[in-house]
Amino acid sequence: MSAIRNIKMLMRYSKWANDMMLVAISGLPTEEFVKRRPAALGGMTFTLAHIDIVDQIWRGHLLGKEHGFSSRTSETPGDLETLSYKIQEMDEWYVHYADTMSEALLNEKIKFSFVDGGSGEMTRGDMLIHICNHKTFHRGHLADMFYQSGFKPPSIDLPVYMRDAFRESELG
Repeated sequence: MSAIRNIKMLMRYSKWANDMMLVAISGLPTEEFVKRRPAALGGMTFTLAHIDIVDQIWRGHLLGKEHGFSSRTSETPGDLETLSYKIQEMDEWYVHYADTMSEALLNEKIKFSFVDGGSGEMTRGDMLIHICNHKTFHRGHLADMFYQSGFKPPSIDLPVYMRDAFRESELG
């Protein structure tokens, strides 16, 4: 298996898992979605806003453009419909971006500045793996909030995606 194939698959997996999570969240009572919690980011709405913001920040890094964020969080995260649209739009962007990668591009190092002011340098491939991993990490937080609410989160592990939704032919 090649790195290109794996990056393309991981971006599709991340999109699928986010779609499944967003559908499940839309089935919750609104008060559970907006409830402030003693969770990593303060609740579901804040977690989804954080995922969207971080996706935009890393897109800026990948494109070598300013992202316009001075924080990775938001005090006004928005409603589920808006957050879902933004996350799905970013997921589509990352799938299409991954589809443009070559080995040379995946291995290209990019310098960037962290929101906290530190500097960093990573390959495009490492950035894309981080983006996928970041979303997986926070979907875990969301799943925990489902359990806190008395609801069961969707089953969105990679093997479930591979069984239920993955199509090798989509990778080109």
